[in-house]
Amino acid sequence: QVQLVESGGVLVQAGWPLTLSCAASLITFSINDIGWYRQAPGKQRELVARVTSGGTTNYADPVKGRFTISRDHAKNTVYMQMNSLKPEDAAVYYCGATVSDRQGRSYRYWGKGTQVTVSS
Repeated sequence: QVQLVESGGVLVQAGWPLTLSCAASLITFSINDIGWYRQAPGKQRELVARVTSGGTTNYADPVKGRFTISRDHAKNTVYMQMNSLKPEDAAVYYCGATVSDRQGRSYRYWGKGTQVTVSS
């Protein structure tokens, strides 16, 4: 019922910008919140940034002031603009969404991830 497809992950040089996109395909669900998470080798998946259906945003401390999340409701797409990338930002970035069906039940969905590599 829900598919999340990420795009935009590439190899970039430290200090360069990059924008990731997540397109959500929904049938009978509405998005409560959607955001970006990342997982580096040997580390746990962690929140990077997320935005609620009401527009409230939340950022992890390491990316505050550098990353910006936005959502295009008409396109069911969320973006994350990443500026001044650092080597420690390198990870697989996942799009994750909390959705609700028509019966009010909530579900968690994940995309397959997109690799961001930052060279120093």
